Amino acid sequence: MNNLPNEKTLMTVSSLRSVLAATPDLPIMVIWPDGEPIEAHFHVTEVGRVQRDFVDCGGTVRQSVTCLLQSWVGDDVDHRITGGKLLKAFIHAEPILRGEDLLVEFEYDACNVVQLKVLSAVVESSRLVIRLGQKQTDCLARELCIPSSCATTAAGCC
Repeated sequence: MNNLPNEKTLMTVSSLRSVLAATPDLPIMVIWPDGEPIEAHFHVTEVGRVQRDFVDCGGTVRQSVTCLLQSWVGDDVDHRITGGKLLKAFIHAEPILRGEDLLVEFEYDACNVVQLKVLSAVVESSRLVIRLGQKQTDCLARELCIPSSCATTAAGCC
C-alpha cells in the first residue's frame, strides 16, 4: 500500500492531480464513507468550480468555493475510469478552476444527489482508491445562536 497524500487531510485539486499524474494507468475505485465501493463503471461527467455565496443565521455573509466531481453510473458496465482519464478532465477544466487549489468534493446520484468530501487517494492492489467522507451541516453563528437561548436573541436567528 502506498499512501500518496496524507489520509487525514482533505484532497485539493493539486494533490489529487499529482496522484492522478503518478498513476495514469491505474483504474479508479471510489469508496463510500462506510467502506463500500461505488459501482466500478462510474463516469466523471463534470469537473466544476462551485461557488456558494450565502448569509448564515447570524447575518454574516460567507462564501464557499470547491471543485466538484460529478459522477454518473450508466449501463455500460465495462466502462472503467483511470487516473489518466480523470487527469485529462482536470486539464480541460483548468480555465474554470482558475488555478485555485480548491478542496475536491464528489457528487453522486443515489436516489437523491449527495455530495461528499474527497478525503484521500491511495494506491491499493493495483488500483487508485479514492476515499470519501461525509459532509454535514452546521450552525456557523453558534456564538449568537445557542439552542437554549435561540428564541431570545436580538438577531432573531434560528
